[in-house]
Amino acid sequence: QVQLVESGGGLVQAGGSLRLSCAVSGRTYNFGWFRQGPGKEREFVATIKWSGSSTYYADSVKGRFTISRDTAKNTVYLQMNSLKPEDTAVYYCARQSPGSNWPSSSVSAYTYWGQGTQVTVSS
Repeated sequence: QVQLVESGGGLVQAGGSLRLSCAVSGRTYNFGWFRQGPGKEREFVATIKWSGSSTYYADSVKGRFTISRDTAKNTVYLQMNSLKPEDTAVYYCARQSPGSNWPSSSVSAYTYWGQGTQVTVSS
């Protein structure tokens, strides 16, 4: 059984920064961050290979967000800089299904999901 617990969300002004954490229990594999804004579909943000730490980003966050992982702590991070109001969303951590190709931006390629953490960026 895999459990993912996100933390680190909050309210921040535009231009500010936040770091999200995803604590993983159970088997690790490749992980991703997704977000879902009000009235919007869940969208891909970033993904990382657990082994080797290769990363891949959505164009909307490239250069502003950084995904990383700490294998000793079994934790995945999302450092978010230069935040914009349009980054406001619930952010979810997810573990990719073994056998699906990496990188994948598809929700269906991820089997396990956390409960989400709210990020609100004020203008």
